Order: sequence, then C-alpha cells, then structure tokens
Amino acid sequence: MDRRAPRQVTRVSVALAAIATLSLVYLLRHTSPSCFPASHPLEFTLSLAPFPRMSCDAASRRVVPPDRRLAKLRASPRWRRRTASLAASAFPPLRGLGLLAAPSRVLCLAAGAGHAVDALRAAGVRDVTGTDLVDFPPLVRRADPHRLPFSNAAFDLVFSDDPSAISGALFPSRLAAEAERAVRRGGGIALVVDREIETASVAALFKRSRVMDVKDVTLDGSQVRLLILQSNGTTSIPH
Repeated sequence: MDRRAPRQVTRVSVALAAIATLSLVYLLRHTSPSCFPASHPLEFTLSLAPFPRMSCDAASRRVVPPDRRLAKLRASPRWRRRTASLAASAFPPLRGLGLLAAPSRVLCLAAGAGHAVDALRAAGVRDVTGTDLVDFPPLVRRADPHRLPFSNAAFDLVFSDDPSAISGALFPSRLAAEAERAVRRGGGIALVVDREIETASVAALFKRSRVMDVKDVTLDGSQVRLLILQSNGTTSIPH
C-alpha cells in the first residue's frame, strides 16, 4: 500500500497537468467571437464605456479619439461646473495679484483629465501645460511631479486644483522643491488645499517662496482653500 501511494500521486499529477494543458489549448483555439469582431479583428482598445465585466468585453471595445473624448467630457455637467467654478473662484485672485495673465506660462500639476488646463485656455491663457502621473491627451501629459521634465524658471505660474496634489504626494517636500525650480523668480505657485489641512504646514514645504494670500474658494460645490505663494528664486535640483 505504501509503495503504491507515490505512483498514484504521480499518475494523478500527470493527469491534472494534461487536463490543464488541453484546457489552455482549447481556450486559445476557441476564443469567443465577441472578443474579435469581424470588422475590427485586432482592435484592443479603451473607451468611456462602463468597466468591463470580463476581459473579453475590455478587448473588444473601440478606442475613442482624444478630441472626441474631450468633446464628450466638455459636454458633461460636472466638467462645466468645474471649469466654471475655477474661472469664478480660483483665477480672479491670481489675476488680481498679477500672477496670471494671457501671456502667462502656466504649469498645472495633478491635472487629472485637464479641467484646469481647459479652464485656463478658455480664460485666454495661451500657454498652459498639464501634467499628471497618467497622461490624458490632449490636455494632460505624463510627468512625475517629483522630477519634472522642465528647465529651471520655465513657467510664470504653477497651479493645481487637486487638493491631494500635496497631501497625496509620495514626497511632498520634493514636489514643492520641483515646483519652485520650475517657476521663475517672482512667479506664483497656487495650490488648492483641503480645509482640514493647515495651510501654514503646506506653505512651510516651500523654502524659497512667501505666502501672498489664502482664499476660501468653492470648486464644484466643495469648500477648499487656495494657497497663493510667490517665488523668491529658483532652486537648481540635479536630475
């Protein structure tokens, strides 16, 4: 009995391996036709459709061109509310302090889908660059906020309408230093901060900037604070 047990275990293992191999071959040779429509046999894409319930659903969805996707987002009530609240609450204080004008070069950090980029361009600011950890064309390109791919003093204003840009950063002090490096001397850094977070603790991260103002603003129905700083000079950080 004891001698036959290892043989039986070996036979069962071989049988299971054979079944697994045959199952894999079957799946590869009998892919569901819904994964590969006849008109688009090689179209592996993403879209604005709901999250797929199976991998087959994800594989067969059509890609939405960036311009068409942006047009769809701009038509949504949430997008319109967000851009309108930025134009009404966040931009006027920056204009009043002389930090934002039509010729300004603006960098938007943690730009998400590009609400702030779109709102700034609609407000007449011609040179706006949006960045985030995930690109969202055509408004947002991928860039690490801890290692921005821009030269020193490349921008007149660094702006973020995402309260988690600082609080959610892996290295907040590094992000702050990169923002100061990227903005010119006398330029501005404006960040939306949750009201539960002390603006003084956020401002302390920026070693070469001074606080110009702190405004209570409403963005898309949420009460937040806009921390506005002015750069005293750029910091050269080796990359």
